[in-house]
Order: sequence, then C-alpha cells, then structure tokens
Amino acid sequence: MKQLILTLQDFLYLAGRAFRAIFRRPHYFADQSIQADVIGVGSLPIVMLIGTFSGVVMALQMSRALSTYGAVSKTGEIVAITLIREMGPVLTALLVAGRNASGIASEIGSMKVTEQIDAMRALGTDPILKLVKPRLIATSLVLPLLTVLADFLGIAGGFLIAYFMLNLTASQYWTSAYQALEYNDIAQGLVKPFLFAVVISLVGCFYGLRTTGGTQGVGLSTTQAVVVASVWIFVIDVFVTQVFVNL
Repeated sequence: MKQLILTLQDFLYLAGRAFRAIFRRPHYFADQSIQADVIGVGSLPIVMLIGTFSGVVMALQMSRALSTYGAVSKTGEIVAITLIREMGPVLTALLVAGRNASGIASEIGSMKVTEQIDAMRALGTDPILKLVKPRLIATSLVLPLLTVLADFLGIAGGFLIAYFMLNLTASQYWTSAYQALEYNDIAQGLVKPFLFAVVISLVGCFYGLRTTGGTQGVGLSTTQAVVVASVWIFVIDVFVTQVFVNL
C-alpha cells in the first residue's frame, strides 16, 4: 500500500510539473509537430478501421433487438448515441494507449537507461520541457480529432448496414442519428478524449522516466504503461459519465 501511494505521489508531482511547463519557454514546437504526426497520423489507419467496424457491429446487434419492437428505424439513433457518448472515445483511447503509451514509455525508457536524460540535464535542458511537454500537448490535440473521425466512420458504417440490410433510407437513418444528439452528448464525446489523452501521455512519460535495469526494464515499463493507462481510461470514463448524467 505504501508503494502504491508513493507511486501516485510521484505521478501527481510529474503531472504538476508538466502542466506548469506548458506555459514555460522554450516550447519546442518542432518536437510537438513530430509527436502529433507520430501519434495522430500514425494511428489513423487502425482508428479508421476500428471505428468503421464498431458502427457496423453495433448496427447489426441493435437491429435485431429493435426489430422485436418494430423500431428498426431507430437504429441510427442508437448507433449515434452509443458511439459518441461511449464507444468512440473509449475504443479510440484504448487503441492510442496500446500504440503510443507503450511507444512513449519505451522511447523515454531507452533514453533513461542509456543515460541520455542525465546528459540532457547536464547540458541545462529540462527533460520535462523537452520530452514530456511535447507529448502531452500533441496527444491532447490529436486524440479528440481521432475520436471525431472514429465517431463519424462508425455512424457511416452503421448506415451501410441500415441501408443495405435493414431497408432504411438515407434520410431515415441520418435524420434519426442527427436528431438524437444533444449538446450534452457532443460535449461528453469531446471532454472524454481530452482527459484520456492527458492520462495516456503522462502515464507513458512517467513509466519511461522511472525505467531502470537496462533493456529488461524498458520492456517492463512499456507493459506497465499500457496496463495502467488502459485502467485509468475506464476509471475516468466512469466519473465523467456520472458527471454528465447528472447535468
């Protein structure tokens, strides 16, 4: 229990330093652009694929249940609400965590065990500004955009099922999907990925900076980063959902 509390304390300390660093110079815009490209553009294919098939599967499953009550025309409504509120943000965050939290931890962990970070400090460069800050900003910018793309492709995937298999017209499906959404849903679908992005980037950096023990330690840090980031995604999802449900 003591070790868990100390780890949480160290993480919060790192998070505090990272948030303060956002407003400090230098800003390393080139590093932020590189990280945005690696995290955002690099994740596009898998996010697009998973987003589309999530909508397809959801439409197939929901249509069977809705047909029992003669409400197949509500398929677009169910797909849109489920994707934008929950499935889109959570699935996208899990994919990015698996791909990029591990990448961040392994990259920074490799620098740590080869003493590159110590050399950076010796030259007067703050590792928080150089390593943590660009990854935090880049992930916070690109993950909401990836989520919006995944949501749209998921709804479009649901439309394919509704049009070709459920005999719904384009107007029926898209009108139902559009009218079902409220500002609360859209806000929820954008706040969640932003918070997930903060957790993914900071967890990856945290375990990377704590890496010890050579290449074996890098592998351990990578695994811990993915597991912890994934768990925190679900924890944060529960609390944010509770807040928006009560609004």
